[in-house]
Amino acid sequence: MRARKRFGQHFLERAWVEKLVALVNAQPTDSLLEIGPGRGALTLGLAQSGAAIRAIEIDRDLAADLAAQAPSNVTIINGDVLALSPADLLGDASDPAPASAEAAPDPGRRVRIVGNLPYNVSSPILFRLLELWRDTHRLIDSTLMLQREVAVRVAASPGTGDYGPLSILTALHADVDTLLHLPPGAFRPPPKVHSSVIRLRFRAPTVDIGEYAAFERLVRTLFQQRRKTVANALKPLLAPMLAGSPDDLLRTADIDPRRRPETLSLQELSTLTRQLQARTASRA
Repeated sequence: MRARKRFGQHFLERAWVEKLVALVNAQPTDSLLEIGPGRGALTLGLAQSGAAIRAIEIDRDLAADLAAQAPSNVTIINGDVLALSPADLLGDASDPAPASAEAAPDPGRRVRIVGNLPYNVSSPILFRLLELWRDTHRLIDSTLMLQREVAVRVAASPGTGDYGPLSILTALHADVDTLLHLPPGAFRPPPKVHSSVIRLRFRAPTVDIGEYAAFERLVRTLFQQRRKTVANALKPLLAPMLAGSPDDLLRTADIDPRRRPETLSLQELSTLTRQLQARTASRA
């Protein structure tokens, strides 16, 4: 089947499929969620491990073709990973059992994620996975192929131009490792960009952010105006809630109001969020 541009399809060559299968290192006891299996090269390679696999494919024709050739430990679901519920994505006890009898799935089993993400929707899918982790705590890790620029943003550190909401919200929930870089020629048709494989290892937050919605709102507000000072970038968020200058709030959080948002660490952002929540609550 020909790649469909509207779905951002680029199919991985066999040699690179084998590298990715080795990186995932699936075990018979694993439960895997694959995003965008396409023609199934990675799916069928991973299936040889005996792991139970749920593969989510948005392209109806590709999903039907892969379902016709998939082994019994693979379930193909035709749908959009951004629209499906946690139950649809992670499955339940009715899913195919892994090869090992000792590894029969249960409704609370933990899941590993793998995928060659469509470049045009990779950031929304990453945010969806972080949401899935917060809602279920059932994810172990995610081995994902991304456009290299997106992979750099995911792993970016404070003080760099790539640091922003994607890197901050990812760092809150996971440790990030960059595993592999791929040239355009690793795919058919070749994309116009280079790619990277990263792994997210999910864990509990290492900082206390208080209410998550408040933390995310603060981060997104700051980075909508990342070239401004923190004090000026905060004004749209503070104006409806707090009177006066944000300088006092920032100094209480031990943050120089003249700094730029991209210099703030995860710890400083969490402290600022809690100070803002406390100040708002005291005025309620």
